Amino acid sequence: MEGSLLCWEAERELRAQADSVLLQSRVLDRLLTSQDTYTASPMYFQCVQKEIYPYMRKMLTSWMLEVCEDQQCGEEVFPQAVNCLDRFLSVLPVEKRRLQLVGATCLLLASKLKESKSITIENLCMYSDFSFTATEMRAMELLILNKLKWDIEAVTPRDFLPHFLQLLSLSRDKMQQVRKHAETFIALCTTDCTFIGLPASMVAAASVAAAVTGLRPENLGMTCSSMAATNYLAKAIRCDPNILRMCQEQIELSLESNLRQATSDRPTDSKAVAVEELERASTPTDVLDFDL
Repeated sequence: MEGSLLCWEAERELRAQADSVLLQSRVLDRLLTSQDTYTASPMYFQCVQKEIYPYMRKMLTSWMLEVCEDQQCGEEVFPQAVNCLDRFLSVLPVEKRRLQLVGATCLLLASKLKESKSITIENLCMYSDFSFTATEMRAMELLILNKLKWDIEAVTPRDFLPHFLQLLSLSRDKMQQVRKHAETFIALCTTDCTFIGLPASMVAAASVAAAVTGLRPENLGMTCSSMAATNYLAKAIRCDPNILRMCQEQIELSLESNLRQATSDRPTDSKAVAVEELERASTPTDVLDFDL
């Protein structure tokens, strides 16, 4: 009698649970040591690129974020893809007409690395309104891998987030609240050229600090002030607290600027509608909750 194999997988995609071993201090030390290897130079617009300008990167990364949201990618995919984009643009001049092709290919690589089911080349071509072909994308994939020496598993702010949340010793529900706010800030930083040259740990720590400040420590059940929390995070990443506070202020300014831009771009006066453009699957927190 011939047997049959039944598959009883859940309809929703299964993901591995967080391993507590990965939250040990030695892992954080290794991340801090390795992050500089994957930090792109913010000078590539002046020193390498001849046709690419910061506003073009802003438009491209915003499009990449929309693709990730529409495809319901994990939160790790977008920062990973943008890190590949910045490192590639740091070493090779790119024609303006091929910039979207580079961004789409970086999304493909990050999706293959982080997702069990990656975004397809066909879908990426469709999202670009077929401005490039599948053949061009495969060729660009090999070029990017070659220029990055096949080292695309970069250290991003998302890698530091669990460590910093653990340091705050919050309850489970409050930790999730801070995480969602911090992920919103990290997504904003990833699309903003101001933060290209900053270490991933600083972006993550400043994002968590900004989230704690906006949510207010007393509402989170914390016994320390927001300034004390910022100092604690600065100590964890071996950084001057004043520099971390400056980065936090820059993040808050970036959020305010994005809200103003979203409001001015829409014909309605409703602030809630403007916020809807900023908030997607990877940035689920209501930005109106932030205290600017």
